[in-house]
Amino acid sequence: MRKTTGRSSVRLLTVTKAWYLTPNMIRVVFAGPELDAFPEGRNGGNCKLMFPEMDEARDSFAARLLNGPTPVRRTFTVRNFDAETRELSIDFVAHGDEGQASRWASHAKAGSFLGFAGPSGPKVTHFDADWYLIAADPSAIPVAAATLEAMPRDAKGVAIFEITSEQDRQTIDMPQGIDVHWLLHPDPHTASTAQETLIRSLEWPTGRVQTCIAGESSVIRSLRAFLTQEKHLAREDIYISGYWKIGLVEDEHQRMKRADT
Repeated sequence: MRKTTGRSSVRLLTVTKAWYLTPNMIRVVFAGPELDAFPEGRNGGNCKLMFPEMDEARDSFAARLLNGPTPVRRTFTVRNFDAETRELSIDFVAHGDEGQASRWASHAKAGSFLGFAGPSGPKVTHFDADWYLIAADPSAIPVAAATLEAMPRDAKGVAIFEITSEQDRQTIDMPQGIDVHWLLHPDPHTASTAQETLIRSLEWPTGRVQTCIAGESSVIRSLRAFLTQEKHLAREDIYISGYWKIGLVEDEHQRMKRADT
């Protein structure tokens, strides 16, 4: 089933496998004929996922995708699309039944389903800097990892990952010239200044710097000011985005972002 609107095509995707990539990250892989025309080169791009209710029948959910009422929608990142196998991978931060997306992912298995719209293009499309700064909390590890994997193999820079436990480290295919830091922050519901403290302590390089930074909005707000007002990076060299806000669900966070804009 695919519903085409003026803005995007909504697909009903089917899970082939799902597992805990780390104690706090679930990887879900989708496959099937709905992915036959999926665009390539979109790793790291945004997508919208639409979630069925617990125990909702597939036919009932498919009807809702076509005619409403609209299911709960959340923004996620395309972690990887394998053009040969036509498999799409999306990573979910695991926090049990706290939120519909995490609840769905924690119960996902072969045959599970959801709605999909998108994807957008990747967040960094041109790699022509002298040095790269990548920073992410768990919500943004997929976009950071996809960006690192797409970099030229001679790229240089720093990657900072804030994770919940030591076991949440991931293996990422990144250039050898990227210096990686894993910071522990056991309670993601409290604000953290660890990423900014480390970034401010770095010996800032000469030459052109590009960034891919995303995470909790209060952290992002402060880092954006640092990059633009203190380091004077060009707007076109900065990707930095607040993916969530402590205490808010996504709809509330998006309204806050629009008001700030």
